Amino acid sequence: MRTEQLEYIAAVTRLGSLRRAAEELRLSQPALSETVRNLERELGVDLLERKRSGATMSEAGRELLPRIVDVLDAVDRLRAAAGEQHRVRRMVRVGTVNAATVPLLVPVVREFRAAYPLTQVEVVGAQQGDIQRALLEGGFDLGLVNHLEGDDMPAEFESTPLLRGRPVVCLRPDSPLAARAEVSADDLLTEPLIVMRSGYVMHRYVHRLLAGRSPAFAYSTDGAEMGKLMVAEGLGVTVLPDFSVVGDPLERQGALVCRPVAGDPAGVLLVLRRRRSTSVPLAARALHEAFVRRARLLGGAVSRRPGT
Repeated sequence: MRTEQLEYIAAVTRLGSLRRAAEELRLSQPALSETVRNLERELGVDLLERKRSGATMSEAGRELLPRIVDVLDAVDRLRAAAGEQHRVRRMVRVGTVNAATVPLLVPVVREFRAAYPLTQVEVVGAQQGDIQRALLEGGFDLGLVNHLEGDDMPAEFESTPLLRGRPVVCLRPDSPLAARAEVSADDLLTEPLIVMRSGYVMHRYVHRLLAGRSPAFAYSTDGAEMGKLMVAEGLGVTVLPDFSVVGDPLERQGALVCRPVAGDPAGVLLVLRRRRSTSVPLAARALHEAFVRRARLLGGAVSRRPGT
């Protein structure tokens, strides 16, 4: 068994595809596939499930993944002790819902890159269900997701709440609703409403808030960033957690304002998740700690009154 075989398995698991792993590792796909097959024959188990849509860890592979991570981390420590120039170039993959980009994700990645210049960070925007599925299969190391207070935390993950916010209505400052201290569910029925697609926590929240009633006109979009751009362009209003609006460049420039939802005490958490495991890669652990530090620094910054 060779260390590079474990590196290859980790790359295929992270990228979900033999083709993409071969491109990253600068190998031919047949050579990579044969190397993985040799390792499977040596271990006596199928580590991957190969499908037309890509390759994912098999059940046996998921059980062995923590051991593989242990070996690769030990190699990293050995190379680091031998000299900085011999450190392996690792990658950490983070799946995120777009609501997490402000004010948390970008500063954390910047801090991490300064401390670990040889470690690549790949940030992938995705829906919550896709993020959690990739965490379980080893495709993501960390996931940033929204969570409505009162919902159960899934037991298969370690969940660390980072920020607590509240749902707010995001609108242009020249909107008639901007003159109000709060915006009611009835008010939302009178405006074109930009709703997150099914699969997002805020999609479920808005449908619960409206109790089955339909707005005058509705758009459906993928993620908070596109929703904010559509609001800034005057296409309607949207409902997002306040931590995804306060501090956003559009909000700082005065293109957007936000108002609380009247009579609704619901809270939204921004949660950092990783798969439960006795072994976590060193780089993923360091990035996890950076997120926690940044959230502590923010403290109550994101809970200032929307629109002030």
